[in-house]
Amino acid sequence: MKFELKKPPAKEESIYKTLYMKRSLADRLEAIAGENKTSFNNVVISMIESCLKEE
Repeated sequence: MKFELKKPPAKEESIYKTLYMKRSLADRLEAIAGENKTSFNNVVISMIESCLKEE
């Protein structure tokens, strides 16, 4: 599944959530973030938005 990293939108109300995941998954997400010079959070949000958009 291909997803597109997005720039964070203008300030919008946000909340904090905690995710528990396997270390190997977190490492893969960190690598994607590093390769794209963006944050771990932006990678996760981009993936979630992309998956929800496909429904």
